[in-house]
Amino acid sequence: MRVIGLAGWSGAGKTTLIEKLIPEIRRRGFSVSTLKHAHHAFDMDRPGKDSHRHREAGAAQVLVASTQRLALLTELRDAPEPRLADLLLMFAPVDFVLIEGFRSDAHAKIEIFREANGKPLRYPEDDQIVALISDLATPPDHLPHAHIDDVAAAADLVLAHAQELDDALARLGA
Repeated sequence: MRVIGLAGWSGAGKTTLIEKLIPEIRRRGFSVSTLKHAHHAFDMDRPGKDSHRHREAGAAQVLVASTQRLALLTELRDAPEPRLADLLLMFAPVDFVLIEGFRSDAHAKIEIFREANGKPLRYPEDDQIVALISDLATPPDHLPHAHIDDVAAAADLVLAHAQELDDALARLGA
């Protein structure tokens, strides 16, 4: 399994790009999963549904399964947020895991950048950034680059710079 982070400022287009990268990577014959960091409380469950009622009643975990999918919901209650390394170990084996967010963690990342955001590049302050996907007319020449609208070139960068899971875990201190 190989992992790569896609990090950038809010509004840079990370999620939109990932939506395009997943089918491109799959078209090339690879399996892919994603890990998304949420900066706030989120709920995949809806009030009134049985699984929501189970969680609200105090269940530590609720596993919902059907013929088409399964979801495991874990309530952290007062426990600390899991580390990226711990989350990566929860995945079933796939060829690639795309990580959205976790921009402060020490894993290899590709910066997603849009000039219209008016924010500075995170590179070179983040030495974990290994490539850049942007709309810059003149990107830094010392960093591998793909235009944000060139999905095939962006996928090439993802595949070339993703690191083996064991290497990522070592970088993350696991």
